[in-house]
Parts: sequence; structure tokens; C-alpha cells
Amino acid sequence: MNGALVGILAAVAVLLLLAMAAIKIVPEYERGVVFRLGRIIGAKGPGLFVIIPVVDRMVRVSLRTVTMDIPPQDIITKDNVTVRVNAVTYFNVVDPNRSVVAIEDHIKGTSQIAQTTLRSILGQVDLDELLINRDEINQRLQRIIDDVTNPWGVKVTLVEVKDVELPQPMRRAMARQAEAERDRRAKVIHAKGEFEAAQTLSDAAERLEEHPAAMQLRILSTMAEVTDERSSTLIFPLPMELLRLVDTLGKGGRQPGPHVERA
Repeated sequence: MNGALVGILAAVAVLLLLAMAAIKIVPEYERGVVFRLGRIIGAKGPGLFVIIPVVDRMVRVSLRTVTMDIPPQDIITKDNVTVRVNAVTYFNVVDPNRSVVAIEDHIKGTSQIAQTTLRSILGQVDLDELLINRDEINQRLQRIIDDVTNPWGVKVTLVEVKDVELPQPMRRAMARQAEAERDRRAKVIHAKGEFEAAQTLSDAAERLEEHPAAMQLRILSTMAEVTDERSSTLIFPLPMELLRLVDTLGKGGRQPGPHVERA
């Protein structure tokens, strides 16, 4: 009797173990890639499904987007400037079967190809292009890495260059260049202002010469600006014709009288 009870309990335990090994539950963000006697039969899930214990083996694959930092890379740009660049890449599995069969570790493989592509692409651009055309370089990196990882069932959705560390001598040189550029723009703006002021004064002089009355009004306006309530300055305007007459008399002297011939 005791032996039969022990046998029944052992059978129940074995059945429970087989049930636990056969029943699989996969969450929404995962898939279970099932191998039967070493041959892949496909991805199952999400939810509850049953496999054959001992005969089948399941490998879980996450479909969530992976955010992976690309370690800082020392890169020599096309114009022979050494920079230190780090980036981040976003990718996810779109084909669980290929992510298991085509590559041993798709996360490690994507990381390695991202590092080599980053060094290769940034070594083909100038420093100014790296600092200015960041969006174009990011798209180029994403396209190249995605083409390599596509046979693995991995989709690279985004690659972003996060930081570009420049050596101190290069930073000082760029600061001097920016300062010189600002000085150049300031001098050009000042020269344009002087030119426009001279042109305006020339036009004003021509207009005042055409209308003498306007000159008198301008003199009176200047007198009103110079003298105020607290000023003790006295201004006596003199007509310009009077000054011209004085200048003419000073240069010509007395007019000679009639010439008389003597016999």
C-alpha cells in the first residue's frame, strides 16, 4: 500500500515537472523561438503555448527597443584633427528567427558594427562638417549600420552623435578664429555706416545748395539745439553773402581809377 502511494506521488511529480516544462508563457514584448530536435520551427507567442519537453527547446527574444551607448572613440578626421566622439544607437529585433539563427549575440554584434562604422565614417569628413552637418552624418551612420544588421533581423532606427571632444589647442584656435570673424564683421559694418553717412551728407549738401532758404532754417534749428535755458552762449548769425563780400574785397583791394596819358 505504501509502495503504491509512493509510486502515485512520484508519477504526479513527474507529470507536474513535464507540465511545467511543456507550458510556456511569453509576455507581449517577447517571442519564443522554438527548436525541435535542433531544427527551428518558428517563433511563438505572446501568451500561453505548449512545447514538447526534452524534444523542444525555446529561446526567448525581446522585441523592445534597445538603447545602447557606443563607447568613446578616438578618431582622426579627414583634415587630420584628433577628436574623441561618443554616440548612442537605438535598435530592435524585427525577425526573432534570424536574430537567433543568423548571429550568436545580436546585441554584441550591433555594438561592434556601430563602433567600426563610427570610426570609418567620421574619418572621412572634415572637422567643420562634423560640427555643422550633424544630422546628415547621423542619417548616414544609421543607414550603413542598418544595412549590415538587416540580415540578422535587427532594425536600427536611430544613431545620434552625442558629444565631440576637441583638444585644448584646437579649442583655442577656434576661439581665435571666431573672434577674428566677429572683428571682421564689425569693421565691415562700421565701414558701411561711414559710407552711408557720407552719402547722406553729400545728398543733403546738394539739396541745401539748391534751396538757400533751407540752409537758413537749418541754421536756426542748430541755434535752438545749442542754446537752452541755462546756457549763456550768444549766437549772431551772419548771412553768407556778407562773408563772400568781405572775402571779395580782401582779395581785390581798391579798384584802379581811369588811365590818363601824359604828353
